[in-house]
Amino acid sequence: MNNTPITRTLSTKRIGEIRQRLASFNPLSCQLEDESALHAGHAGAASGGGHYRLKLVSEKFTGLRLIERHRLVYDALGDLMHTEIHALAITALAPAEVNKT
Repeated sequence: MNNTPITRTLSTKRIGEIRQRLASFNPLSCQLEDESALHAGHAGAASGGGHYRLKLVSEKFTGLRLIERHRLVYDALGDLMHTEIHALAITALAPAEVNKT
């Protein structure tokens, strides 16, 4: 994805939609980075879906295994995972784990 005004607007809208859906976690921290520009020319970039890196801290992750945490994030993002998001690198932490990473 290039860095034209149209693609920046699209990215901003996507990030807003992702953040809105992640609000259900009542996050203590939500860091979301659009890394789509790093993947320009990649086959997945041709679909128009973005590449993102997420670090989410929420009480909802307490006591859950990694796969359960990721599943919750994927469920919250729903159809975006098949349309707007091509790749998502997830770090999902409970508050007690924040200083351990």
